[in-house]
Amino acid sequence: MERRVDLAEISDGKQYGINDMARAGCGGCEGCSACCRGMGRTVVLDPYDVYRMTEGLSVSFERLLQEKKLELNVVDGLILPNLAMNGPQEACAFLNEEGRCRIHPWRPGICRLFPMGRLYGEDGGFTYFLQIHECRKKERTKIRVRRLLDTPDTGRYETYIARWHDFRKSLQKQLAGDAAREREVNLALLKLFFLTPYAPGEDFYPQFDARMKRMEEKTGC
Repeated sequence: MERRVDLAEISDGKQYGINDMARAGCGGCEGCSACCRGMGRTVVLDPYDVYRMTEGLSVSFERLLQEKKLELNVVDGLILPNLAMNGPQEACAFLNEEGRCRIHPWRPGICRLFPMGRLYGEDGGFTYFLQIHECRKKERTKIRVRRLLDTPDTGRYETYIARWHDFRKSLQKQLAGDAAREREVNLALLKLFFLTPYAPGEDFYPQFDARMKRMEEKTGC
């Protein structure tokens, strides 16, 4: 989900690379779960998030939807999954009674990166920025962006993230104003990248590449 805001108002004015240090260390959150509540539909998942979550929990994507752990919503013209927020406090469905994450090893990329975000450029790449108003912890420590992200094969992951972002942008532009084709393509998108299980224990990226090739052939994006 894209945010159309003035970066100067929400960041420290710097842009970071994967090996840079940023004051984003929250010390394990120490019982705070403010960022896991009241997020609405904003924690949107990508295919790698779903792969990691379903494999880690040994449960299907459909089951997570049925159990209301995840939802499907329209994001900039595309139907994509997001973490569900439940109850009067709109708590993440994966938050336990003590305010701790039940799926911390398999949490989505947005959660891993918080309180940082990504700033995408016109060249297809991106940098990271620090959100200065989002985290309630004031005395944050410096941490390397790579460590904050806590994801293996960081180079491949960044390449994948940029590709997924560019594909979504291209698809959104292509489908704008074409309601009939929007439905057809969205159903194909959901089936190919989310509903069809990924092979457990096998490398995600070749599986994603094969699916992306099929989707690009179908859509011309």
